Amino acid sequence: MIGVFGGTFDPVHFGHLRMALESAEALGAEAIHLVPCRRPPHRPPTVAGADDRLAMLRLAVDDVPGFVVDRRELERPGPSYMVDTLASLRAEFADRPIVLILGMDAFRGLDHWHDWQRLLELAHLLVLHRPGAVPPQAGILSDLLRRRRVAAPRGLAVAMAGLICVLPVTQLMISATAIRRQIAGGRSPRFLVPDAVLEHIERRGLYRTPYPDPAREAHDHA
Repeated sequence: MIGVFGGTFDPVHFGHLRMALESAEALGAEAIHLVPCRRPPHRPPTVAGADDRLAMLRLAVDDVPGFVVDRRELERPGPSYMVDTLASLRAEFADRPIVLILGMDAFRGLDHWHDWQRLLELAHLLVLHRPGAVPPQAGILSDLLRRRRVAAPRGLAVAMAGLICVLPVTQLMISATAIRRQIAGGRSPRFLVPDAVLEHIERRGLYRTPYPDPAREAHDHA
């Protein structure tokens, strides 16, 4: 199986990395593609530029077997729609199950994603469940979860796409927004990000300027 873990990674932190690792182990994945977003469709623009976010992600996972930094969204113009990313991956991996990894909060808003129903034609969904995150209780997504759900992540291997699995993961309440605010306030984010990422942030002078971004807070934990 090929896992797909997207995000702005602004900056990448241990919350992202732990979820990606636990997903890889649960799936028995051949590879996890970490896909930095070029232009997020549903949130404000990133603070760090694409080159810096790509560099930090590479520094974070350079020595992790099976983790692939995938720059296809950075090379594609326009908004970074996941359906386009999955279509591109499906063309590349026609003979393997593809699994889109996302948090429960993102799954609860899935019906607002661009061309969202096509996602399950292209991939499975692995929904990461942290304590306190509530699955949809009614409506189209609740019904979808009931009809498509399998009990175990490796059960997704029975088909190329179309199934959903919910995976409990370690709760690391690390926020990229909080990290940026710490840096802007002159405090260190050490032990929240890999040392190599922190060195890049310091060397490049990233996130030092205070900025208001309350709209990003809800999106940056995963």
